[in-house]
Amino acid sequence: MTQRQGFKTNEFVVYPAHGVGQILAIEDQEIAGAKLELFVINFMKDKMTLRVPTAKVANVGMRKLSDPALVKRALETLKGRARIKRTMWSRRAQEYEAKINSGDIVAIAEVVRDLYRSESQPEQSYSERQLYEAALDRLSREIAVVQHVTETEAVKEIEGQLAKSPRRGAKTEAEAGEGGEVDADADAEAEGDDAAVADEAA
Repeated sequence: MTQRQGFKTNEFVVYPAHGVGQILAIEDQEIAGAKLELFVINFMKDKMTLRVPTAKVANVGMRKLSDPALVKRALETLKGRARIKRTMWSRRAQEYEAKINSGDIVAIAEVVRDLYRSESQPEQSYSERQLYEAALDRLSREIAVVQHVTETEAVKEIEGQLAKSPRRGAKTEAEAGEGGEVDADADAEAEGDDAAVADEAA
């Protein structure tokens, strides 16, 4: 077992931009006359292999899988109240995208929580749905590997947690107030833009 920067072959890791991958090998390559040591990481679901210089691991934010306590915290996050900012969707979408690509499992869980819609809630737009699916995919993949379950089981566990969150009751558009969008929780965020901070502090 070769080991570099604390990572070893066959280990599952999280690469922020792509999610969970597995280190297949650590190999040396000569590029432009310089010798480079590379992690060969396979992302099975995306059918993609990435070569990452071992020296660049910290820069790209590659990390070990979350420990069970952190996974538990991410699952707890799903039960919290959705935090929907009253800002333009394009700006919110950028923030969600940044959280998904941060590789931070709790931040990804926040995106899943905020974009989740139960059966009784208004339909999501196409772009909301895409971001939700991307976040759900990242979260379920990591939970599946950490807990040694299938991705389907991980998704079920995530959805089970979401169902416990306080805002799941049906809300009609009338109740949500005229004007403005009907958010997942229309009354949660009247305080403006910065309201979406520290849910974890609670």
